[in-house]
Amino acid sequence: MSHVLIVDDEPSICWGFRELLADEGYDVSVASSAEEALELADHTIPDAVVLDVRLPGRDGLSTIQDLRRRIGPAPIIVITAFGNLHTAVRALEEGAYDYLTKPFDLDQIVEVLRRALRRSSAAASAPTADDRLTTQETFIGTSPAMQGVFKQIALVAPSDVPVLITGESGTGKELVAQAVHRHSRRKEAPFLPTCLAALSPGLIESELFGHVRGAFTGAEQTRQGLLELADGGTVFLDEIGDVPLPVQVKLLRAIEQHEITPVGDARARRTDFRVLAATNRPLDELVARGEFREDLFYRLGVFHIHVPPLRERVEDIPLLARAFLRSATLGERTPALSEGALRELSARRWPGNVRELRNAVERAALVARGGEIEANHFPPSPISPIANRTSAQELHVATANWANEYVAVEENGDLLERFLRVVEPPLLKSVLLHCGGNRAAAAKTLGIHRATLRQKLSDHGLNGD
Repeated sequence: MSHVLIVDDEPSICWGFRELLADEGYDVSVASSAEEALELADHTIPDAVVLDVRLPGRDGLSTIQDLRRRIGPAPIIVITAFGNLHTAVRALEEGAYDYLTKPFDLDQIVEVLRRALRRSSAAASAPTADDRLTTQETFIGTSPAMQGVFKQIALVAPSDVPVLITGESGTGKELVAQAVHRHSRRKEAPFLPTCLAALSPGLIESELFGHVRGAFTGAEQTRQGLLELADGGTVFLDEIGDVPLPVQVKLLRAIEQHEITPVGDARARRTDFRVLAATNRPLDELVARGEFREDLFYRLGVFHIHVPPLRERVEDIPLLARAFLRSATLGERTPALSEGALRELSARRWPGNVRELRNAVERAALVARGGEIEANHFPPSPISPIANRTSAQELHVATANWANEYVAVEENGDLLERFLRVVEPPLLKSVLLHCGGNRAAAAKTLGIHRATLRQKLSDHGLNGD
């Protein structure tokens, strides 16, 4: 999840950005002044900054260089209601990625952010020693299951064949893809990831193949797609099962012919890319139901790597937990894990897998305040139907008992409303956790519109979670 810092002194604009970008799957922080933005950047480096020019105290343009020293190459997008040539030129000279004048369509800023983050990802495709937590540190394990994964990566990395990576959400499928790329002959070229589940079906074709100006409503300029941007490198298609059937035909041809045709263009373009795809859905079942093309399934699955869930590699939990602690306490003394804490970590089923473990460990580091971490410092284990499908019968019995007890003493006619107030909050929190906080993907999993999910989170007071 990319982290975007919004720097603007107008609360309504900050609120609009937060709601829109959260729905698009971004993690959003807000600062109302340049000074506050610099302070936030000292503690957490954002992946992108949206910076207003006119701010109380220090103005935005004079802040760019100080921000740059804190955030490195992360793109800065300048916005202003008082645009002129001088301001635009100065913003770009100071190193801003783009310059937008108010009022602008909020969808426009999302598109600019996507392009900026894509370019930033391509420029820094290989992890460096300065990263707060590198791929090598998190992609670890001594268990037989992980040793098997490492061997598969070593075997397939030097080739150019497509790789299908499967596994539950949060197991580290993208880390596998990064490792394949890092050990391939394409390692100096871009590694471009995209989560297809976070895109509407109508946008997936444009995201992959690009489009020409005027191809559809809102296509005001020609844009390259991921498959063309990844020329010479690797494209990682997460949640490949969400690609619509018509686009699957086009994707299969692109993989086999190394040619792409942008939306609205009749001319094919040559591009040299390698495809790595991932899914937590059973593609063979989708093929059987006619929801996924069999020929594309076999083409993507030339080589298959399955990433085991954390509950099947329990011996790796202490190793991972200590790595996450080192990251969470960078520059400070790393707290120790008590025997009770280690027993608690090993006893949990971890429905959110490595992602959930990292969240739990980072939270425990904060609660322990530098002392030894105990079992009670970890958050309660979330209720998850994904983690334990046999709990459906227990849930059925518990619901029936709750309803019988309520009906025996109340006749107000609001039984369903009261029941939803009990069960919806943990369900929403669990699905959001499963989707890594991506509201668009969570709404799709739940089968509701993003606006409906946003309203439910607000009704239950979960917007700040």
